[in-house]
Amino acid sequence: MAADWLGSLVSINCGPTLGMYQGEVSSVDQTSQTISLRQPFHNGVRCPVPEVTFSAMDIRELKFLDIQTQSGVSRASAGQGILSDSGVISSGQSGQNSRGGYPANNTHCTTAPITILRKGEMRGLVWELYFSNWLQGPDATSPQLTTIGLGDFLYTGSPPASSSNRGPNQATPKKNGVKNGGGQMRLRDDECFGADMDEGLDTDFDFEANLALFDKAAVFSQIDGTDYNGARSRGTPGGERGTPTRYRHDENILEVKPVVYRQITVPQHGGKEYCTDSGLVVPSVSYDLHKCLLASAERHGLSLDRRLEMTGVCASQMALTLLGGPNRLTPKNNHQCPTVALLCGPHVQGAQGISCGRHLANHEVEVILFLPNFVKMQESITNELSLYSKTSGKQVASIKDLPVSPVDLVINCLDCHENGFLRDQAWYLAAADWANQNRAPVLSIDPPVSGQKQAVEAKWTLSLGLPLPIDGGEARVYLCDIGVPKQVFQEVGINYHSPFGCKFVIPLHSA
Repeated sequence: MAADWLGSLVSINCGPTLGMYQGEVSSVDQTSQTISLRQPFHNGVRCPVPEVTFSAMDIRELKFLDIQTQSGVSRASAGQGILSDSGVISSGQSGQNSRGGYPANNTHCTTAPITILRKGEMRGLVWELYFSNWLQGPDATSPQLTTIGLGDFLYTGSPPASSSNRGPNQATPKKNGVKNGGGQMRLRDDECFGADMDEGLDTDFDFEANLALFDKAAVFSQIDGTDYNGARSRGTPGGERGTPTRYRHDENILEVKPVVYRQITVPQHGGKEYCTDSGLVVPSVSYDLHKCLLASAERHGLSLDRRLEMTGVCASQMALTLLGGPNRLTPKNNHQCPTVALLCGPHVQGAQGISCGRHLANHEVEVILFLPNFVKMQESITNELSLYSKTSGKQVASIKDLPVSPVDLVINCLDCHENGFLRDQAWYLAAADWANQNRAPVLSIDPPVSGQKQAVEAKWTLSLGLPLPIDGGEARVYLCDIGVPKQVFQEVGINYHSPFGCKFVIPLHSA
């Protein structure tokens, strides 16, 4: 029995340690359970020894690549076409296998690789049959390998024709009467993918010829003249299909009434005119008219305390913006808190400054309030000082107590509209001199109207309600809304339309 396998080509798997061996069976010893291979190959490389003997204990898998026949037909040499365990060695001959049980073919050499597993591992002998057809085309330089399943062979009784041999119009044979899930799936694949798809693929797509059929200029011209709904877009007046009118992205296409930029008129011209960023004209008013406006608002309920609070809020918002806004006042920047020096006098303008300092201190700004000591002060100042004392801000009465190093901002509230004699007092002159030498930018709140030059050179000035014709030099003028109703303006003869829009503080430019 063992002699029947002599001369067969086998592949032996000895595990990952010893590797794979292929060669011709030279001897089989059933007593010692060994098998010897002649001219062996180890992992695809010819061994330096002519023969290798294996014990059954080392063999994990044995696969027959070419079985020795008894018909006397010569075999291929062991060095021809030996592949790995998943391949087939070509014998180049035809014949009948005494153990395979299938007939030979005159044009195809059909081989039957057989796998024998160890009895100790599988407790039985397992035979795995794989059938391959070698098809030699007229122009091919090497044979084409096609593998078919065992179920196909059992049904037909002989190896079926390969898909490579099938004609262009020949359908895949159906497997009637065989319960083979793999064959059924293969039939579906052949029906779906078996059609010849090579027709028409040899012709390349001509991109240039197809691109020449596309009139790019005409298409874009039509797009420019038609909106998304297919209707004609804006054209020339009268509905003519002319070139559409072009509009900017921020321009209103609806026809509206002409914009009136002079919406504020005053009975007495103050001498200067300003304009906002949107072009609205804001005229200045005299101090007497401005005083009448505030008195009328106070009669209707806009008291001095409410006006001081509104002025302090607007001035503090402007000051916070000048200090850097959100870029400066952040929790991560606590080590660089801005410092503001507040210079105030004993009058209403000073009370407005104290209110501004209180709001700044509430926003974590270091505020240093300078206010000289007086025997008697106005009630508005006393009330504002009482609130300011509850904050973290400081209060000094001497110029010597002000910082020597430059601060971030100086807010000037030293001047008064009515008491001009304060400019000659020593504390006023010392405070103005300190502000000019500190080299910090100055914001003046509600500066007075006077023919004299301002004692403190300001970079910004903030007016209340309507601007006064002040001589601020090169200072930029800002206007804040203190909440005076429209009808109160009309009572004093001012035709008023709010120029503030969505803001409470707006810049004014010289008209």
